[in-house]
Amino acid sequence: MTPVEALTRAERLVPGARVAVVAPSGPVPEERLAAGLGILRGWGLEPVVAPHVLDTHPALGYLAGADRARARDLTEAWCDPSVSAVLCARGGFGAQRMVDLVDWAAIRAAGPKAFVGYSDVTALHEAFAVRTGFATLHGPMVAAGTFLSDPPTQESLRATLFEPETVLTLGRETARALVPGRARGVTLGGCVSLLAADLGTPHGRPSARGGLLLLEDVGEEPYRLDRILTQLLRSGRLDGVAGIGLGSWEECGPYEEVRAVLADRLGGLGVPVLEEMGFGHSATAQTLPLGLPAVLDADAGTLVLDVPALR
Repeated sequence: MTPVEALTRAERLVPGARVAVVAPSGPVPEERLAAGLGILRGWGLEPVVAPHVLDTHPALGYLAGADRARARDLTEAWCDPSVSAVLCARGGFGAQRMVDLVDWAAIRAAGPKAFVGYSDVTALHEAFAVRTGFATLHGPMVAAGTFLSDPPTQESLRATLFEPETVLTLGRETARALVPGRARGVTLGGCVSLLAADLGTPHGRPSARGGLLLLEDVGEEPYRLDRILTQLLRSGRLDGVAGIGLGSWEECGPYEEVRAVLADRLGGLGVPVLEEMGFGHSATAQTLPLGLPAVLDADAGTLVLDVPALR
């Protein structure tokens, strides 16, 4: 299988840039959206809210409007030449339902832009990688609690968008080796349950060969994490992976139990594994670029990018 390749980076943002906010997954509380837009305006950005962001599906209340409407919002925002970045409002569930309705040919033709989200948005990170070749940002969402309440989370995203050369070294003080070692590869990953759900789909990546796989999740008990990781192992999705970085496992049970599962399922791969890196659903979450060459050093507790996240 072809190794994971580096993807095309977008341009960094400058004050005054217009950024679109979309809701590809769950419904968005209006007051949270307003608070998040205020933070963006405080950075000197001009946020533009897509037409269906505040919709709720008439029958399925866990979706932010109809699948085609959410897909159209993403396509139109991306293809608007006045928009420099597309930020997701929240996760939840729904990206898998709309991902195949997005006009990926039009998005590819429009060229790379900064795209930010995590959790359910993992399905879109994978789609951007496979269908457009664009690098993306695994980072906080505009109406998510962590972004609204945690200044370090806000600063990680702000620096990545405006001054990406200042955040080449990633990793929190909590980071430590689950499996020691050092590896070079291209970053990919996100919410591990979404990566497992992508298996067997028309555009799902068959493997992480040569990649630095970044994994996190929320609300998955240890036995369910075992099942998810076992599925990835049995499918060959982890064959040839160069290294693994682990983020947060909020509401997944006592960490010592989660850690035992991670060590059991990932320790046999024979690659460095760095745990507690501080990304994902944690109270403070750093922004991680996906699709860029980097070095993961489990012993040093760092992920060091070869190039800035944005040009």
